[in-house]
Amino acid sequence: MSDTRQNKKPLEVIQEPCYNTGVQQKICMVRIFCAFIAIWFFKWRLYRLFPPYPPISEERCLQRSRYRVLSPGPMERTCPEGRVLFTVLKLHRPQTRRPQRKERNMKTYQPMTGKVLDALRSIVGEKYVWTDPDHLEQYKTDEETDPRKFHLPEAVAAPGSTEEISAILKLANREQFPVTPRSGGTSVSDGAIPVCGGLVLLMERMDKILKVDPEGMYLVAQAGARTAAVQQAARDKGLFYAGDPCSADSCLIGGNLATNAGGDKAVRYGTTRNQVHAMEVVLPNGQIARLGSRCKKNATGYCLDQLVIGSEGTLGIITEVTLKLLPQAPYKADVLAIFTDQAKATGIVPVLLREGLDPISVEFMDNAFVRSASDYSQLDLGYYEDGSYVILTLECFNEEDLDRKLIQLDELCRSHGAADVSVADERMWTLRKNCLESARVLSKVMTSDDFVVPLDKIDQAIDVLSAEARKYPFQVFTLAHAGDGNLHFAILKGELSNQEWEEALDAFHEKAYQYIYALGGKLSGEHGIGAKKVKQLAQLADPGELYMMETIKRALDPLDILNPGKVLEVF
Repeated sequence: MSDTRQNKKPLEVIQEPCYNTGVQQKICMVRIFCAFIAIWFFKWRLYRLFPPYPPISEERCLQRSRYRVLSPGPMERTCPEGRVLFTVLKLHRPQTRRPQRKERNMKTYQPMTGKVLDALRSIVGEKYVWTDPDHLEQYKTDEETDPRKFHLPEAVAAPGSTEEISAILKLANREQFPVTPRSGGTSVSDGAIPVCGGLVLLMERMDKILKVDPEGMYLVAQAGARTAAVQQAARDKGLFYAGDPCSADSCLIGGNLATNAGGDKAVRYGTTRNQVHAMEVVLPNGQIARLGSRCKKNATGYCLDQLVIGSEGTLGIITEVTLKLLPQAPYKADVLAIFTDQAKATGIVPVLLREGLDPISVEFMDNAFVRSASDYSQLDLGYYEDGSYVILTLECFNEEDLDRKLIQLDELCRSHGAADVSVADERMWTLRKNCLESARVLSKVMTSDDFVVPLDKIDQAIDVLSAEARKYPFQVFTLAHAGDGNLHFAILKGELSNQEWEEALDAFHEKAYQYIYALGGKLSGEHGIGAKKVKQLAQLADPGELYMMETIKRALDPLDILNPGKVLEVF
């Protein structure tokens, strides 16, 4: 009881003068508040002078961040070091706050010093390392035409073997400089631009066709072999390589795998990933991995070869590929169906796919592309002023089967409003493959969009987005690998100012991307994400999907050495 009375007495002493009057009450509250501020300030100064932990930069915080999936809502980053700091200070982090990501090209790397360049020369040879301005200028961009997106590398190197690439990546990790792999430089998504500087690594020396096996129906090639050379090597053996991007004459086979290139024949045969048995790849840390096999079935662990295909050089550098070959069909016909009503041209596409014709190609060109490509190629295939073209290719192992399909195709097209249907020659494909080149003649700066939607939505997507694009001040040409749901827009800046161009483009993309995803589509069918659509992928991708991709990138490339600034904003 005595203890109780002793405890109560001070309380009575404190309370009595403080709560007798209102004035005294206010004075007491001010004193308490001032005491609290003084204590907090003392603790803050003490912590600043004698921190229990070393200072933590935002970049380091992001590098060591963890992810927690919120449902519903976006990804939220939490920083373990940040939590310790705020716990010590007895403060609480706002629930909605997250560290801001740095710009992709603002990430800091170590410069390529003379010592580093000497080490690089010792790996690949003196004559295969370039630092002179003329060489560097050649590799500041790919197919990108906007000078504001160009970035100069510090050096360019052309290794001659898988082992040399492995040694380069080990050097890059040790010295912490970025490496941008470059294949044929045909990317329209800024995939080969060295946005963080560093080293551009060329694959052009590794260009050999190592083996063509007609019995096993496969081909082995180094990653620097031209796609057209691969196709020709297969034809020389009476076989057929189904990968056929429009840039086959200039692109390299390793780049086709890295971007999962599509092309004209994907309707029947699929994209590049459907043509691959196995590969050799150098991982970001320099380790050499051999993935996949020629086995028809494989349930042995994760499907890692398919993971690397389409990763755009962010998970590894492909050095050697084993490709599937197919028997060449002896009977083939190209058909050009011309429509004066674009809606009828797009409407025929789902019909053709449902009727069992099994074409290998179904391409669409709007009238703007018909006119520009005709002028560029100096060709006139008819209906220059108002025609939209639908191009189809049929291949059969039986001549009678081909004749039957041609008759059926002619009847279908004419019954759905075709103004003309005819069997075409190679001039038609010359026209088609010159589309993008013809657009570049009309505008120094342009962008090529690449959307993909389910097959049954392709006609709707073309019509709706073409109409939407015409609301803006830029010029728009529409093209589609219609048979596989892949839609392309060539958007020309023309005489617009930079501000007008960016505002109009952003406004169109905001509507277009939302519309594509509402249809069940994706950002890219074959051009990839590159540096061009990184922010859009982060916004539109499923949170779980994004989490898996970022986790894989962090695990395989913790220093963000390999092709940084592409596909993902991870670090």
